[in-house]
Amino acid sequence: MSAALTTERRSTLHRRVRFIVGFTITYNVIEAIVAIWAGVLASSAALIGFGLDSVVEVLSAVAIAWQFTRKDPERWEKVTVRAIGLAFFALAAYVTVDAVTSLISQEGPEHSPLGLGITALSLLVMPLLAWFEVRTGRELDSKSVLADAKQLILCVYLSGAVFIGLILNSLFGWWWADSVAALVVAVLAIREGTEAWRGDVESPFEVLEDLDKDDKD
Repeated sequence: MSAALTTERRSTLHRRVRFIVGFTITYNVIEAIVAIWAGVLASSAALIGFGLDSVVEVLSAVAIAWQFTRKDPERWEKVTVRAIGLAFFALAAYVTVDAVTSLISQEGPEHSPLGLGITALSLLVMPLLAWFEVRTGRELDSKSVLADAKQLILCVYLSGAVFIGLILNSLFGWWWADSVAALVVAVLAIREGTEAWRGDVESPFEVLEDLDKDDKD
């Protein structure tokens, strides 16, 4: 698909990528600060882990930003995708250790309205941002942009896991719920990291592909 792009269209898409990563970096820096602060206040390892996930997303977005400030972004595709793969592995490692430690110590998150608010906001913002990035990445035929979009989708999963864990703990005292959900996210992170490392990057989720196809019909 990228072969059919005009120089002007390619430049427009490159500017769009820079906007996406700029927004992602800004939002996730704020999200990290709020989530870690809320986690400390509530003694919630899950919220602190969520905040650190935002830091990983910033690193992924920075890698994309670096690539698309090069004169020839496509030349740096492989190294950027692998850097994103390493970010997935780092996230999976932290989430796994954090979840297992919480299960062993039988410590669940305390009620945190601020934590519920920031995770709920991410459930609204991240899918829209990922959808926008997927459309851009597919038109550019850029594996690195699609890999970064997968990082955003993983953030949606983690946001949902933390949000549900906080809700279940607050309502029913199920202290273990967010740790179990976090382990599921860790497995997904390992899978996505492996695919990124191999360069086997496709559209992050079928819904976006269907929407994109419908727009073209």
